[in-house]
Amino acid sequence: MNAEVAAAVGELLPTLAERAALVDETAEIPAETMTDLIGTGIFRLLRPKSQGGLEADPLDFYDAVRAVATACGSTGWVTSVLGLAPWHVALFDERAQRDVWSQDPDALICSSYAPVGRFVPVAGGYEVSGHWRFASGCAHSSWALLGGTIVAENGQPVDMVSGLVPGADYRISKVWDAAGLRGAGSDDLYAEKIFVPEHRVTRFYDIARLESPGHKANPGPLYRMPYGTMYTYANSSPMVGMAQGCLDVFLARMRDSNRLSFGGGSITADQSTAAARASAEIDASILQMSRSLRDLYECVCGRQDIPLELRLRARRDQALGAERALTSIDLVFAATGGMLLRRRNPIERAWRDAHIAGIHASNDVGTALTLYGRGTFGLPVDDMLV
Repeated sequence: MNAEVAAAVGELLPTLAERAALVDETAEIPAETMTDLIGTGIFRLLRPKSQGGLEADPLDFYDAVRAVATACGSTGWVTSVLGLAPWHVALFDERAQRDVWSQDPDALICSSYAPVGRFVPVAGGYEVSGHWRFASGCAHSSWALLGGTIVAENGQPVDMVSGLVPGADYRISKVWDAAGLRGAGSDDLYAEKIFVPEHRVTRFYDIARLESPGHKANPGPLYRMPYGTMYTYANSSPMVGMAQGCLDVFLARMRDSNRLSFGGGSITADQSTAAARASAEIDASILQMSRSLRDLYECVCGRQDIPLELRLRARRDQALGAERALTSIDLVFAATGGMLLRRRNPIERAWRDAHIAGIHASNDVGTALTLYGRGTFGLPVDDMLV
């Protein structure tokens, strides 16, 4: 079945590439694109079998995300963010999972995890208020995962949580207008004193300890994967796909240019070197990220405790993967020359998309390497993205 998803995604790529310029100009992913993506099954890859999903190997999901991003950076980013959310929902109480998918089997969930919301305990749940930013793909979603803190009677925060909230309970403010990822639709969400029942709230502490309420209904290894790995890979994998798409366009155009030059404009040594180095950076990203993800998945499949060293290595490889993707794109960008003068240029668009994606906090290579280094020296490491 997962091979069928990969094949369906592959068949869709030319259409996504044709729509990419329109996505960039209108700052919107067309509704038909989301319908097409739903039809491939990509949003079911990380959804539990108990809720009609495929419960696939996480490598299958991130491979599919990279493929989508080769055709359109914005679409790849949104696919990754919305495609990861079913994995998180699977960690909630089974009642919350049914709330999402019993009425709409194709329901999509956006997210904004910064703990800016106020969760005030009330009978049966929480009264929630807040303003959340960067909820990518929220226009296509009917639910949202919103971060916040539980607030005690004295006003002090006592716990970090995420709440699952239906679209009718929050308001979208269309504020996203960025230089890249223009179609990501990373708009703001607002809620004021809404009620969120207890079963639609999870504690980050439980998730970090791999003791989530959803494990009762979903005991499979996929839902024992570390949150820090699944979340950060969702933010770097599209960047690697953007780099591959950028390189593919560069190679195709340079070959065409060389054929049309009648021998008068051969490919330069600098361009050849750039192609080689760019492809090597992409390969290194994929190989290291895939190795760490595979090792983690084998660990949870064997019901073994995940060593901190492996978590830190996965975080290191993810951040370096994002950095290498940017390096690859920068090499291609510098070697492209006059082709960048024309509008609707996929190389220039990929450069903008990837550099905006690289700003995401999880792609900060300095933070990830510092964490890895501290672990290597046996120093304490306390970070929710490990």
